[in-house]
Amino acid sequence: MEYIYKPIVKIMTRLLWAICVLLCFSACKKKETVNQKEEDENKITQYIADNKLEATATGTGLYYVVKTQGTGAKPSSTSTVRVIYKGYLTDGTVFDQSGANGYTTNLQDVIKGWTEGIPYFKKGGKGILLIPSALGYGNQAVGDIPANSVLIFDIELAEVY
Repeated sequence: MEYIYKPIVKIMTRLLWAICVLLCFSACKKKETVNQKEEDENKITQYIADNKLEATATGTGLYYVVKTQGTGAKPSSTSTVRVIYKGYLTDGTVFDQSGANGYTTNLQDVIKGWTEGIPYFKKGGKGILLIPSALGYGNQAVGDIPANSVLIFDIELAEVY
């Protein structure tokens, strides 16, 4: 009998260790995500205060500033739009910008912060999107954008198709 139980006990012990390790890693990852959300919120609210902006929070971590509301059509999250923009980090480092004619895209094909934020403007509207990393590129570095970066976009909604 002893020969039958030893392998089972050994397997069960290894299985319990594996479960403990997985639980530990998943708990650490969740804590990291919560801390990143708080860190992004702090960076955004500090940026808003430093630049004396009147920003509106959406509840998802996104903030937006309407400088000019615009008078034309209002896009939905599935619209195709042309946007003139400049994207930069909280330290002012520009990572991308459109040409004078803007950038045409469907709002389903861009980062979540744009999909959510652009519809707050009407055609002709201008403003700022302050996007937490979770609605941007998350924990992935992309080009000149470091992982876990808050993204800021000066935008002008030039056209809604």
